Amino acid sequence: MPTMMDYLKKVVESESSDAFVVAGAPVSMKTDGQVVAIDSEKLLPPRTMELIEEVYERARRPMTRLNETGDDDFSFAAPGLARFRVNAYKQRGSLAMVIRVVSFDIPDWQMLGIPEQVMDLANLSHGMILVTGTACSGKSTTEACIIDRINKTRACHVITLEDPIEYLHRDMKSIVSQREIAIDTENCVSALRACLRQSPDVIQVGEMRDLETIRAAVTAAETGHLLMATLHTNGAVNAIDRIVDTFPTEGQHQIRIQLSTVLHTVISQQLLPDVDGGRVPAFEIMHTTSAIRSLIRDCKTHQIDNAISTGAAQGMISMDQSILDLYKKGRISKQTALDFCADPEQMKRRLM
Repeated sequence: MPTMMDYLKKVVESESSDAFVVAGAPVSMKTDGQVVAIDSEKLLPPRTMELIEEVYERARRPMTRLNETGDDDFSFAAPGLARFRVNAYKQRGSLAMVIRVVSFDIPDWQMLGIPEQVMDLANLSHGMILVTGTACSGKSTTEACIIDRINKTRACHVITLEDPIEYLHRDMKSIVSQREIAIDTENCVSALRACLRQSPDVIQVGEMRDLETIRAAVTAAETGHLLMATLHTNGAVNAIDRIVDTFPTEGQHQIRIQLSTVLHTVISQQLLPDVDGGRVPAFEIMHTTSAIRSLIRDCKTHQIDNAISTGAAQGMISMDQSILDLYKKGRISKQTALDFCADPEQMKRRLM
C-alpha cells in the first residue's frame, strides 16, 4: 500500500503544485490548475488518518493544534525531494490535508515570467510593497524572488515572518532571519513589534489578515524600513479598500493618510492557462505617484485604475494590458484573455 511519501514523490515528479488527502476521494494532485486523481483508491477515514499521521510524524509535530482547533498549518522537508507546506483540517467529521510543494531552490524569476520592474523593487530601501492575488496565484513565489534578489545584491538584514516558512533563504550578501509564526514567535503582531528591535532593513510579512497585523505592518513601514506583505485581493484598488475597510469608521481617514505616505507599490497577479497547457502569470503594477497618493487620501480610489492605465511612463501596467500583451505574444488564447480580463467588452475591441 503506498505511503504518503510515495504519493508526494509522484506529485513532485509530475511538477504538480498540491496534493489532496480527503476522506471519500482518492489521493489527488493539482496539475496546471486541474485536480486529478493519483490512483483509484477512495480513502476511508481510517486510511486518511493513517496518511495524515505519517505526515505529522515526518514533520515531528504533535497533532494537538489540529485536534483542538480543527486547523493546522506547518511545513516540513523531505531530503532529496522538496519542502512541503501543509494545511490540515477537519471536514465532515474526519480529517483532511492539502500539501503544497515548495522547491528547495528559489525559482528563476525569468523562467516564471516575473517582470523586471517587479524585481527592481529589491532596490528600494523603505516603504511598503503589497503583493496581491487569489490563492495559488504565486504571491509567495514572487516575494521569495524579490528577497532572493536582495540577498544576492545587498548587505542588509532581512527578517521574514511566515506561517509557515516556505522557501529557505541561505545567507549570501545579506543575513536572512526566517521566523515561523507559532513556532519561533507567538503571533505576527508580536513578531512585528519585536523585529523593530532587531535592526532590520527589510521585513517580509505573510498575509495581512486582521486589523492588528495591518496596523503593526504600517507602523513598521513608517519607521523607515522596506516592508513586503501579501493580501488575498484582486487589484490595487481592492487592496487599498480592503485595508481601509478593516479599520473602524473613525480610523479610516487616518489609515488613508498613512497609506498614502508609506505605500510604494502594489503588485497584483493571477495565473492564466497558456496555449501549451501550462500556466503563465499576468501582473498589474501600481506605483504610488503624487496623483495616486492624493486619490488615496481623498477617498477616490475608484479613479486609481485610470491612473494605472495611463501610467506606463512611471512603470505601471494594468491587468488588462498585461493580459493583452500575453495574447499578442502568443502565450494565451483569445478566450483566455476574455475570461480573465476586468473589462471583457473593451478587451473584445482591443483583440479585433
